[in-house]
Amino acid sequence: MKLDLLNNVALITGGARGIGAATAEALASAGATVVVTDVLDEEGERLAARILAGGSEARYQHLDVSDEANWERVIERTVAEFGGLHVLVNNAGIGTMPDVETETREAWDRLIAINQTGVWLGMKHAIPAMRESGGGSVVNVSSIFGAVGGFGGSIAYHASKGAVRLMTKSAALRYAREGIRVNSIHPGFIDTPMVEQVKGTEVEQLIIANTPMGRLGRAEEIGSVIAFLASDAASYMTGSEVYVDGGWTAR
Repeated sequence: MKLDLLNNVALITGGARGIGAATAEALASAGATVVVTDVLDEEGERLAARILAGGSEARYQHLDVSDEANWERVIERTVAEFGGLHVLVNNAGIGTMPDVETETREAWDRLIAINQTGVWLGMKHAIPAMRESGGGSVVNVSSIFGAVGGFGGSIAYHASKGAVRLMTKSAALRYAREGIRVNSIHPGFIDTPMVEQVKGTEVEQLIIANTPMGRLGRAEEIGSVIAFLASDAASYMTGSEVYVDGGWTAR
């Protein structure tokens, strides 16, 4: 099945590398105009230039997802330049390892601001633009650890991704009659910069041993599913949580 996102404007947060970059490329391949946003300006600019060189429309904009004024500027500029907004992929996120007792308030607040508040701010400011554009699709990137407890650590990360899962369902119900779909995707362990700290360690071996498919996922394997959820091929899906995890949560 060939996805068709022609005449769609798509904004991806955390789009400079990893899952975000793979998503931007998948959406562009399906015909979307892609707005790549991140705080990694050099990498984001390079990606946008690469997509442009491949014949698709792309722009880069700096976006700190925890900053509401920054969201307002990015949405306003996107609509002014491209005439609307149809797809939002809330992908930006960070991770921390501490458990309940070892996490710090400072680190907790920073992670929640990016992973949870950033998703809410994205929907808050993108959905009115989607309404004006005649409808749209929001894909919120949660995690398998938005639904299962993992290894007992990363308490702030689990909290944020669980919140993303339920914010998605709440928003899906709110906008179901307005032609705006909201779904979440729940990646397992994907070979991206976020897992670099465990590559080549016993932790990586443990992850692979506990993944039924016996390997890390690839960013493109997440990007292609996000493109599906963004497209009309998923037109009867809203409030869904889609797991792309090599079988991890099937155990």
